[in-house]
Amino acid sequence: MRIATKRSAGSLFSARGLRGAAIEVAWLTTHVVMYPLGLAEEKARHGLERHNLEGLPPVQRGLFIGDVEAAGTPIILLHGVVDNRSIFALLRRGLRRRGFGRVVGLNYSPLSQDIRRVAQRLADLVEEVVRETGYERVHIVGHSMGGLVGRYYVQRMGGDERVHTLVTLGSPHAGTTPAKFFPIPVSQQMSPRSDIVRELDAPAPHCRTRFLSIWSDLDQMIIPKRSARLVHPDLNARNVFVRGVGHMSLPVDGRVVHEICTTLAHLDHDGSILTEGVTSIAAQRTRPTSVPAPRGVRGRQSFSTGA
Repeated sequence: MRIATKRSAGSLFSARGLRGAAIEVAWLTTHVVMYPLGLAEEKARHGLERHNLEGLPPVQRGLFIGDVEAAGTPIILLHGVVDNRSIFALLRRGLRRRGFGRVVGLNYSPLSQDIRRVAQRLADLVEEVVRETGYERVHIVGHSMGGLVGRYYVQRMGGDERVHTLVTLGSPHAGTTPAKFFPIPVSQQMSPRSDIVRELDAPAPHCRTRFLSIWSDLDQMIIPKRSARLVHPDLNARNVFVRGVGHMSLPVDGRVVHEICTTLAHLDHDGSILTEGVTSIAAQRTRPTSVPAPRGVRGRQSFSTGA
């Protein structure tokens, strides 16, 4: 414990850590101003635009032509505690600039809805998105608690049939110690060894979803920091470490946005049909993709240490 504390302090007071802390403060200030803009509930049909090539810049045009399915697969954004979809303003812009044309956010209140209830709302939204777009599967990007909501839906509610890739940003997969000290029920669900954490640790041998977990040494909300890593023997998970990024800055960091866009642009999938009349996850393939990693390889590590 002392070693971990010393390492955290060293990360914070390094040049990279001080710069990251300054960015965190600046982004928090900006986010406070933007917060009211994200209070309104977003309708799925408003966030899901049909793509065509007219007026697209080269980067968007390249993804659309190279892999129309990757460009069109819907992306659902889930915020964290005491937040709303405005936290994803820059990530949403980055996704659209890179050619992803269907992005929608889900708002919820942790004061009245716990992880299980929000997961049910997510399930309803996914089905609405499927109906609106004709795509049988979606991607989910969850920040903090949003990542646990997405994971609960995937592992405990059969959501792996609908979710191709779940990206988590600073999510307490193994729980986080500060959660024990907040007097709201949903916070207790994110504490170490909570009932939710134990449920998510249960076997999931047939889970189809691909996972990307991004974590940082400067995440002040996750203690210990490695709790934001997704380590599960049955899950196809890749953990990406970024240095010097605070908890609230994860959705706006350029390296994080790049990692998300790169991951979602490669759809190593199997292509089974789930619902009559919707688009197969492989039906619109226009070029080969990389070969999927063996299912037996779990918890792989990637490290991003750029400034």
